[in-house]
Amino acid sequence: MTADSPTDPVRLREIEREIARGSAQTAYAQLADEPDAVVAEMLTRMMPPHALRILGKFRDRRREAILSRVPETRRRQWDVNASYPENTVGRLMAEPVGVFPPQTTIRDAVVELREQVKTAFITYIHVTDPDGTLLGVVVMREMLLADPGLTLADIMIREPFALTGQMPVAEAMHEAVQRHYPVYPVCDEGRLVGLVRGEDLFQQRVFQLVVQAGSMVGVEKEERLSTPWPRALRLRNPWLLLNLLTAFAAGAVVGVFEGTIDKIVTLAAFLPILAGQSGNTGCQALAVTLRGMTLGELAERSPITVVAKEAALGVLNGVVVGALAGLAMYVTAGNESNPLALAGIVFVAMVGSCMCSGISGAMVPIALRRLGADPATASSIFLTTATDIVSMGLLLGLATVFLL
Repeated sequence: MTADSPTDPVRLREIEREIARGSAQTAYAQLADEPDAVVAEMLTRMMPPHALRILGKFRDRRREAILSRVPETRRRQWDVNASYPENTVGRLMAEPVGVFPPQTTIRDAVVELREQVKTAFITYIHVTDPDGTLLGVVVMREMLLADPGLTLADIMIREPFALTGQMPVAEAMHEAVQRHYPVYPVCDEGRLVGLVRGEDLFQQRVFQLVVQAGSMVGVEKEERLSTPWPRALRLRNPWLLLNLLTAFAAGAVVGVFEGTIDKIVTLAAFLPILAGQSGNTGCQALAVTLRGMTLGELAERSPITVVAKEAALGVLNGVVVGALAGLAMYVTAGNESNPLALAGIVFVAMVGSCMCSGISGAMVPIALRRLGADPATASSIFLTTATDIVSMGLLLGLATVFLL
């Protein structure tokens, strides 16, 4: 590709997918060797947050050279986008277009629109006062059917719904799901500062849902199928070492009750059963909690309510599976001195571990977010540690207290 060649739309989409998935380094690598004019053209066609992330990878001198090839209006808009925090609506918004004062006649607005649509895609007319305060929105259908002599104020929708620049994308998407508008005005203190397309909101949130599964087990957003194995090793190994450390903690619990296992060998067969069942219960609670965070539902509910619900579900599920596990223990422990007591201990341990795993599944992501960390980051590792320690500790501890 040369500096004068047109941008390949297929390649552009590929690079945008990389940056949207979190692979800023991969996207940068695909553009690093291109001429400044080509890089500038690619960036101007991207969503603002994607362009800003790639620009941040270039050294200062190269970045300035690329920016010199970017239209001035786009550079100003990027400066506005960069003034907002990551993962907010302000990072996604584009410059307002199709903006008119309320006294503009429909006839004059149509004449002006014919010029503006040559360089911009306009869905709605936004009506503002001289200070830039958003007064209303005009739908194109209303303009088509109205008398050309009427003003925009006569046909506009007053007090339209608008997002704010500081609003988190998750919250904005939650609002968009209920409305399904193609374009949303973005206002700060009532002033129109930009526009954001509904599809851009969904694209950002879909990516976060996709990478969630990997983050839960310590796979970084940067890692791709094409990531070289040395880099993949550096990204994964620290989380595996953390998992090893937590596994030692679970193993230590078993070691404390080694004497109990020596005397009641049947217990050993039920340790993985309890750990697996409680682990699955916790993962269900974790998945629902993370989904609620992503969709903005958690903001509408008290964390205590969420944790209490998962605890209750854990108890109810524990009763069902605990009864079956207890029956299995009673049948299996026929040669033991007190199979009925063993069955009861398995039942109680299953109910208790499922309840604790439900609580952990809800609390782990909530606690990580309160600490300012990504709620999905390696949450499965912390959850597995908690469920293993509780389930094994309950079963072996109850057996030690009541049977030895």
